[in-house]
Amino acid sequence: MIYDIKDFLKKFFSSRLFVLAALMIIFFAIILGRVFSLQIVNGKYYQENFTMSIKKSVPIDATRGNIYDCKGRLLAHNKLAYSIEISDSGSYKNTKEKNETLNKELAQIVQVLRDNKEHIKNDFNIILNDNNEFEFTVSGTALNRFRADVFGKAKYEDLKYNKALGFNESTASADDVINFLASSQNGCFNIDESYDTYYRYHIIVLRYAMKQNNFSKYKTTTIATDVSDKVVAYMKEHSDELLGVSIKEDTIRKYEDAEYFAPIIGYTGIVSSDDFDSYYKKDKTYTMNDSVGKTGLEKTYESYLRGKNGEEEFYVNHTGRIIEKISSTKSVPGNNLYISIDKDIQKATYLMLEQEIAGIVYSNIKQGTIPINDVYFALVNNNVIDISHFKEDDASKGEKALYNAFSSAQKSALKKVDSQLRHSPVKINEMSDEMLDYFTCVINLLKGDKVLNTTLIEENDSTYMKWKDGKISPQEYLKYCISKQWVDISLLDVDYKYADTAEIFDVLCNYVNTELVNDKDFSKIIYKYMISNGTVTGKQLCLILFDQGVIDYDDDTVRNLSNGNTSSYTFIMDKINNIEITPAQLALDPCTGSTVITDIKTGEIKALVSYPGYDNNRVANGADSKYFQGLMDDKSNPLYNYATMELTAPGSTFKMVTSTAGLAEGIIDTSSQIKCTGTFKEIKNHPPKCWIYPNTHGSINVSGALRDSCNIFYYTIGNDLAKKDSGTYNEKSGIDYIQKYAKIYALDQLTNIDIEEKQSKMATEQPIPAAIGQSNNAYTTIALSRYVTAVASGKLYDYKLMKRIEDIDGNVIDSYKATSKSVKGTLSTSQWDAIHQGMKMVVENLDTFKGFTIDMAGKTGTAQESKKRPNHALFVGYAPYNDPEISVAVRIAWGYSSHNAAAAARNVISYYYKERTLKDILADKASGVNVTSTSNRTD
Repeated sequence: MIYDIKDFLKKFFSSRLFVLAALMIIFFAIILGRVFSLQIVNGKYYQENFTMSIKKSVPIDATRGNIYDCKGRLLAHNKLAYSIEISDSGSYKNTKEKNETLNKELAQIVQVLRDNKEHIKNDFNIILNDNNEFEFTVSGTALNRFRADVFGKAKYEDLKYNKALGFNESTASADDVINFLASSQNGCFNIDESYDTYYRYHIIVLRYAMKQNNFSKYKTTTIATDVSDKVVAYMKEHSDELLGVSIKEDTIRKYEDAEYFAPIIGYTGIVSSDDFDSYYKKDKTYTMNDSVGKTGLEKTYESYLRGKNGEEEFYVNHTGRIIEKISSTKSVPGNNLYISIDKDIQKATYLMLEQEIAGIVYSNIKQGTIPINDVYFALVNNNVIDISHFKEDDASKGEKALYNAFSSAQKSALKKVDSQLRHSPVKINEMSDEMLDYFTCVINLLKGDKVLNTTLIEENDSTYMKWKDGKISPQEYLKYCISKQWVDISLLDVDYKYADTAEIFDVLCNYVNTELVNDKDFSKIIYKYMISNGTVTGKQLCLILFDQGVIDYDDDTVRNLSNGNTSSYTFIMDKINNIEITPAQLALDPCTGSTVITDIKTGEIKALVSYPGYDNNRVANGADSKYFQGLMDDKSNPLYNYATMELTAPGSTFKMVTSTAGLAEGIIDTSSQIKCTGTFKEIKNHPPKCWIYPNTHGSINVSGALRDSCNIFYYTIGNDLAKKDSGTYNEKSGIDYIQKYAKIYALDQLTNIDIEEKQSKMATEQPIPAAIGQSNNAYTTIALSRYVTAVASGKLYDYKLMKRIEDIDGNVIDSYKATSKSVKGTLSTSQWDAIHQGMKMVVENLDTFKGFTIDMAGKTGTAQESKKRPNHALFVGYAPYNDPEISVAVRIAWGYSSHNAAAAARNVISYYYKERTLKDILADKASGVNVTSTSNRTD
């Protein structure tokens, strides 16, 4: 027995199994010792090192610089506010848990913000409109870039038809994008169907914003800015359940007198993916969450205003809790801008221009030029009245009554459209105005939805040419489009492999009928004809202005309007007269205008007014996407800077250019007489006439021609310039001479103003009409301002709004002074005097300036662009006559007569020289607009 044990042990210890067992025991002992050391002996040390091993770096945003007027009054600054932020720093078992947790959390925040009427920060390129439908807010290249970002492609060209999704990514609709992001595909947000459209949309907005920051686990995303103390309190009270959500003391951009300055100052917003690359190349501290200048001076001087971000570094544990602060670098505030604009002059000029435009509208309604039914429809057409609210649960009794009437009219209209398409086709040129309006809407709808692909249409196709000429019916046209594959049938519910043209057309008709039900433009057309036939009355619409809060509620007015003691006509005229309903809201002709005032001595711009303006506080940083979309839809286009961007013919304000050409080229001298016979007989076929025809101006020289704005005088110069080189009429030669002298006044160049500006365009044809500012001449108001300043002073300025830039301590970083070159050598002193004298007589002869005590000179211009709309009204001038200090250029697009622009200019000059005060202007607004001339003189 003992021998057996000894023998076993001997064999075991000499075997390989012993070696293996020994090694295992040794390894186990080492591991046990190591675990004891880690857990017991050095456990505290290693735990501290582990929890502090995650380093987090967070930027400290620099305070944006302020913008001041020329007298140091604030125009743009920063306001302390609270922001709600979220960081995706949670730990989740899987993607499903992450989506459920984040979506639930964001829904809770959205509800709190909605209950407290706070705006969710929204830079998403899709909005939820008043009809509870999704629509893009961008188009063209911006939309292409957005689609590429959504579908995770590097560039738009990579987008293709996606079988899994069932649509082409490159033409994805707003609904397609929303449905994709709400799904569980390709890392999307998997939003439960229990969320209604409102919550679904806003969760997507916030999740998409968070996704843009996913390159950094601890990068925060702003949910809302400038929230109330009540919301802040809620967030703090529920901090345990709202993981990753924090309240940040922040600054928001605040603009003073926003309506008057928005087109100049612009606004800020989150940097777009397209712009980010260019900013980041210049400054590596930019992030995708940064606010940058989007338009105006905010954009032009971004690098000066931004400042330099600081940075904090600290350690966090695995839950994101801060353990230890490592370092902090202070931010450097942005620089302050001082511009040449005078705040008071800018505001006064804006108000006077608005009053003048309102007076024109008022006069033309009163005279019947603008039918009152057009005014009532304008309230609907330009969204002053929100027709989508008529069907809401909280709609007023009057709104519900209108909606019921509309529903009946809509059924009838849809039936008419369907009948025209399927059963009783009528050629376009034989349709009633109502049916023509309906089918214009139908075609626009199909184009907008890409069902009708306009890029495939062959412009010289014979059937298409018949369609353009109105010689075929919509039925014939659309069937032809299907046969030519101009209709994208992949967007229709049809089995296109087996369907023929008739079947596809039937599906197309069903599509049109379905889509028109919720098409806002189609609804507006229905209301147009309901107003026209009396189904909807002016009284009903006027009362709804009170129901929807467009006009402050007043018991006596509502009572009198309701019982008929005050007619709807009287009511609406009173509101227009008092500018409680503005020209911009109506968006009838005219509804826009611009004025530029320049200090002739320095070349500084003292006012640059574009009417209408807007509230850039509500669009800065994407604060109110619905308001921004309203601006985009507004037919008066308030986001457009009419002073620097609008191009129209200058009309007779161009006649100083032609005078310069005639005098400099020896076509005329200061005493040359040209006889006005009322008709320019050099042109045999349809000879152009003077505005005074059938009367005449007789024989006049250049000063008299400017005074009387005689078209025949300037037709003659244009004709003679075309004959100057060869003795026979040569169109190119005549245009070359006119362009030569337009160039002297830099009318072929940008003014170099430091905000967005369009290039003016000199005429390229027809020297005879070009000589009076017609043909295809097209100039901005600011270009006309520089031109008249040069006429007055002999100096052609390079324009700048900026005066100086200072750092936070008041040290001047940069200063600006308008540079100029002389144009005096173009003419002799006596020739300049002849032009100036003519301009002085213009003012002396205008009824508008009767009794005006300020000695000034100017030139009117009435430019025709469309026979279906009023003429453009223009005026350029300067004062005082003998020693010019200030120039003014005014344009009222579709403003009927130049005398209306002259009236606005008179008021501006009167204010500048303190004959009127801001108090007087505001008193005028309260007491009603001045009714101005609406003559159709084309001088």
